[in-house]
Order: sequence, then structure tokens, then C-alpha cells
Amino acid sequence: MSMPKGFKSENGYGTSKQFEGKTYHEIADFMQEKGFKMNHSTARNIYIQSLVKVAEELSELYNIKQDSKDLVKIAINPDFQESVRDFMSDINEERKSKNIFNT
Repeated sequence: MSMPKGFKSENGYGTSKQFEGKTYHEIADFMQEKGFKMNHSTARNIYIQSLVKVAEELSELYNIKQDSKDLVKIAINPDFQESVRDFMSDINEERKSKNIFNT
């Protein structure tokens, strides 16, 4: 299904594959194998909803008022997605170096 007529993303589109992850189709297939009813659109929606929560927390942290429309714009921004990915990768590397995961 194509994007609604007249929709234009300001910053392009980010994909999990672009950030060395899985595509939405691969995520949906994995979840279906585990018994969950999911398609690629649902995988994308859950991903975006999660990023909206991150954007909301960051906005609150910095006392910036954002409405829900602005939070979605932030969440679908590939630059924001890359920043979240980088932050999570840094935390993961730090934990590995401190052997937090290795017991």
C-alpha cells in the first residue's frame, strides 16, 4: 500500500535494515514463527510506537512540550532513529566491556 496522496517525508525514510538490522518483513516472519499474528505493517507500527515513547521521554527530560503529531514526526525521522540505534549500541558495547552480560 502506498503512502497517502500528498504525504511527503521531510527527512526521507529510515528502515531497520538501513541500520544493520532486520527488515519489517523479516521481523514479521520471525514473529509469525513464534506464534504471533503479524505482518510487516504491524512490525513497522510497533517500531514507530516504541520510538514515539522514546521521543516523548526525551521531550519530557528536556522540558520540551510536543504534541502527538510532532512526536510521530520525530519518531519517523531517520536521523532520530539512527541516534537511538547509536545510543543503544554504545550502551551494549559498554556493558560488554564491563562483562555485565557475562556471568
